[in-house]
Amino acid sequence: MSSSTENFIQGEVKERIDRWIAEYPEDQRQSACMPALRIVQECHDGYLTTDLMDQVAEYLGMAPIAVYEVATFYGNYNHQPVGKYQINWCNSISCYLRGGEELREKLEEKLGVKTGEVSADGKFSIKKVECLGACGGAPICKIGKDYHENLTEESLFKLLDELE
Repeated sequence: MSSSTENFIQGEVKERIDRWIAEYPEDQRQSACMPALRIVQECHDGYLTTDLMDQVAEYLGMAPIAVYEVATFYGNYNHQPVGKYQINWCNSISCYLRGGEELREKLEEKLGVKTGEVSADGKFSIKKVECLGACGGAPICKIGKDYHENLTEESLFKLLDELE
């Protein structure tokens, strides 16, 4: 992980983006915008800065505004620092009806952090996201790349204890 953004698209980051670019016709580099943003975010402590988005735009031959539009439209891109464990909390009606809102409030209380913030120790952040696509398993959250369904206070707190 790196927190410096000067000439960020080089080395492994560049190689990973280039693999995606190769999946598209030569004149369609911009088609790799979403994976390029994901790669840059993963390699930059989990969030994007304007400078990083500008570098993606330049590398892909796109107008910066086009990259900003993608990065701000989709909820999987972060624009501020996140915790080591970012908890993406489903905010859909299914999760709401099955107690998700009350469970998120208990999560905030346990971690001592509000949604949209990072815990004092830098370990956790909570982000409300729209549907995670697993309504049958509501309430649900995603931590890293792992989905956790049918959450109860007990199962959620056990999960957190395993992360700490």
